[in-house]
Amino acid sequence: MRVIAGIYKGRKLESPENRDIRPTTDKAKEALFSILSNDIPGARVLDLFAGSGALGIEALSRGAKECVFVDHSRQSISLIRKNLAACGAGDEARVLTGDYRRILAGLSGSFDVIIMDPPYGQGLMDEAFRLIGEQGLLAEDGIIVCEHRKEEVLPEEICGFVREKERRYGIVKLTIYR
Repeated sequence: MRVIAGIYKGRKLESPENRDIRPTTDKAKEALFSILSNDIPGARVLDLFAGSGALGIEALSRGAKECVFVDHSRQSISLIRKNLAACGAGDEARVLTGDYRRILAGLSGSFDVIIMDPPYGQGLMDEAFRLIGEQGLLAEDGIIVCEHRKEEVLPEEICGFVREKERRYGIVKLTIYR
């Protein structure tokens, strides 16, 4: 796993030792950041269910001004911290450990980009959308990107957010909401 573009381009990121954390493939990551190319520079980013932190680090590498990484897994938090250190990206990053519901309820301000890659098949996305809407965590012109299984069909509208596009990359699908 590596950073694809930007100031940390080519930096190697540590990968998880087991299958509990599922890193985004380079193909899907390239496609995601192609979609987000105009949204990332200067953005405040939330990497929810961050795993290894690769997506948030890619956003920082491409010019995001801040990224908040959220995960409940100690292994994930350790990986995120190691990967941030390997890139020298600690100053513009915040790493929060714990249940996503508690963390979302306690966040302040809004995010320009929210990236969600929850564990598959656990139904976490609906609750995350609800809390993002209730807490006003998405900026007025913000974007939410959901990574999920290709077989899963997300609704046209969820908690006031409207599906803008959907793209399939191998075994995953990226669904964009505004």
